[in-house]
Amino acid sequence: MGYEGLIGETISLRGHNGDPIEAYLARPLGLPNVPGVVVIHHMPGWDEWTTEVTRKLAHHGYAAVAPHLFSRLGPGSWDDLAAAARAKGGMPDAQVVGDVAASAELLRSQPYSNGKIGVIGFCSGGRQAYMVACKLDGLDAAVDCWGGRVIVKPEDLNERSPEAVIDMTPSMRTPLLGIFGNDDASPDPEQVNQIEAVLRAQGKDYEFHRYDGAGHGFFAADRPNYRPEQAVDGWKKVFAFFERTLKKEAAQRELVTA
Repeated sequence: MGYEGLIGETISLRGHNGDPIEAYLARPLGLPNVPGVVVIHHMPGWDEWTTEVTRKLAHHGYAAVAPHLFSRLGPGSWDDLAAAARAKGGMPDAQVVGDVAASAELLRSQPYSNGKIGVIGFCSGGRQAYMVACKLDGLDAAVDCWGGRVIVKPEDLNERSPEAVIDMTPSMRTPLLGIFGNDDASPDPEQVNQIEAVLRAQGKDYEFHRYDGAGHGFFAADRPNYRPEQAVDGWKKVFAFFERTLKKEAAQRELVTA
């Protein structure tokens, strides 16, 4: 079911340490009991495709917010800020966790919220979605879309990323969906196998879907790696997962109340 009446706007929110950051918020109009989704943008930046993803979620009945994780490097255009972020090696993990936590709280505090919050991240945002699934209380679903560097060598850790994300897995607090392309190099299929083995050994609630003929970033229609057939099926998997984790219980509560 799609919702034609939407509102989408750039807002300011208080992120990690109370810092003001930009965010893009979209939601269906006039709908009660709406689940929330935090969209964690990819390393190419807080770009037009990120806002399209946020509106796509709103069309499917979610209130979605995409925090601009590179806001503090501005002012400037999103691509200039993304270049500055890459030069710095990305944003500190603790800062990202704080920004996502603030975004989740913003969604949870709205009068139309059903109280359930998920996250979805792409590329570096996929790694960050996995990370916040381990670090934050109160999340109900996490989607990692081709997140690279979940597994890293000890020598690749630094003050911005002091702990390998894969080592956080024992603390994972929420169901996880993983979407991967078998032609990807980061993560490559062997890394995906290793991540899945850890999740299985830890008894976590997860499901992985892998796509032949697809590499990194294959959902992004404005990039050369876009693969429409695989992307269509991948989005179906995402929405089925969010339906199960973010909407189902609320629907059951409404039936009981009625």
